[in-house]
Amino acid sequence: MRYLVFQLYAPMASWGEAATGEIRRSARHPSRSAILGLLGAALGIRRDEDDALAELRDGLAVAIKQLSPGVAVQDYHTAQVPGQDRKARRLTRRDELAVKDKLHTILSAREYRCDGFWRVAIRATETSRWSLEDLADVLQKPRFPLYLGRKSCPPAAPLAPRIVEAEGIRAALSSEFPALTPDPEGERRRLGLGEEVAYAWEGESGDLPVQETRYPYDQPLHRGRWQFASRPEHWHQTREES
Repeated sequence: MRYLVFQLYAPMASWGEAATGEIRRSARHPSRSAILGLLGAALGIRRDEDDALAELRDGLAVAIKQLSPGVAVQDYHTAQVPGQDRKARRLTRRDELAVKDKLHTILSAREYRCDGFWRVAIRATETSRWSLEDLADVLQKPRFPLYLGRKSCPPAAPLAPRIVEAEGIRAALSSEFPALTPDPEGERRRLGLGEEVAYAWEGESGDLPVQETRYPYDQPLHRGRWQFASRPEHWHQTREES
C-alpha cells in the first residue's frame, strides 16, 4: 500500500471533542476532522466550498500514531456575547459586538495538549480527487496557514511529508523522520517520549490487530452547520523499544 506520511508537533494543540458545558475538551490525538481541515487548508479549500470538502472527506482514509499525547493544560477563557433577540440577525462577530449596551460575558475553559507529538498516514481511495503526490506538495507549500486544531496552535516543526510503500499502517508510520532537536540521541528524553505508543485508524490496518473500536463524532458532514457523524475508529496500544 502507498501512504502519505507526515508528522505533527507543537507546543500547543487542540483536537476538539463534542463541546458541552463550560469546558471545551481536547482529544489525546488528532481527530479525523482536524486532519481533513489541515489538508483542506493546505489545498486552499474554503469553508463554504461544500462539494470540495465532501470530496476530500470521501477520498481519504486517516491513521494516527501517537508518540506522545502531551500534557493537558486549560486556558481560562472569557467572551462577550449579545443577549437573546429573536428579531436580530447577526452574521459576523462584528455584528455581535456592535450592540455594546446589550453584551454579556460568558466564562469557559479550553483544553490543550502541550508538547504532543503525532505521525499521520493518509491513504487515497479510488475516488480521491487528489493524489498523494498532490497532497505532499501542498503540505510543503500550503495555500492557507496550517494549525493544529486552533489558529493559536501553529506547527513547531516541519511536517516533512513523504510517500512510502508499506505492508500496513504500523510499518508506514514507523518511517524514519529527521530529528527535531540538535541532539538526536537525547531527543526522546527532551520530547518526553516514553515506550508506549498508540495507533488509531479506520478500515483495514494490514499489520495491526484491533484492541478496541471507538466511535468518535469527528466525521464532518457540513462545515457551515457544524454537523458531524460518528464513525468506527480502531485502536491499538503497544510498547515500542527506543
